[in-house]
Amino acid sequence: MSGHSKWATIKRKKGKADAERGKIFTRHIKEITIAAREGGGDADGNPRLRTAIAAAKASNMPADNIKRAIQKGTGELPGVTYESITYEGYGPGGVAIYMEVLTDNKKRIVAEIRHTLSKYGGNLGASGCVAWMFEKSGIVTVELNAVDEDTLMEVATDAGAEDILADSGVYEVLTQPSDIDSVRMALEEKGIPMVSAEVTMRPTNTVKLDKESEVSSMLKMYELLEENDDIQKLYANFDIDEAILEKLA
Repeated sequence: MSGHSKWATIKRKKGKADAERGKIFTRHIKEITIAAREGGGDADGNPRLRTAIAAAKASNMPADNIKRAIQKGTGELPGVTYESITYEGYGPGGVAIYMEVLTDNKKRIVAEIRHTLSKYGGNLGASGCVAWMFEKSGIVTVELNAVDEDTLMEVATDAGAEDILADSGVYEVLTQPSDIDSVRMALEEKGIPMVSAEVTMRPTNTVKLDKESEVSSMLKMYELLEENDDIQKLYANFDIDEAILEKLA
């Protein structure tokens, strides 16, 4: 199982706690704001904004919060100016780490990332050092008990989905980034509830971690990076043996 799948599962389990702490809402607000700033406040003509709004709604963000985030992005309301940056680096065992950041303080966030990586045996790399190990992909997540696989396959593939995987209690509907919106809307029209719909970076290869010390360091590093409010999306290409993961749980 890839690092993406393992951490998709872990993140789903901790999602409610994150939402209670406001972390998910903070990230949604940042994404909506910058999407509106870069592509305008009309969701019909701004695919990135449509996807950001859909993700916010899936996390039960109030409509007023979404509206204010859009207005801050378009300049109708005053707000913080965020800068969109990507950082790349390595974790224990040479694991590739790719981070998408929205921040109002570039110097602070790069120092925080560098400190976290070095603390657990990793390092910050140059732009492009690991990006080639990932490919953009749309992923729509649906609970296994929300719909039967044949129905999901028919609706999703008719809308442009490439594949459907069943893993850890959910279906993952895979699409090209440009097709995620049409697949999401097709599922909505059929009344099929979704856990999430996002454009993500899937690793094209993985690094197997088979030492407990490396696994422990990688998990601690990943969790700390993920808890940083400025890091919107975090990707890594580690693979961990299930026995080690269960032993450390």
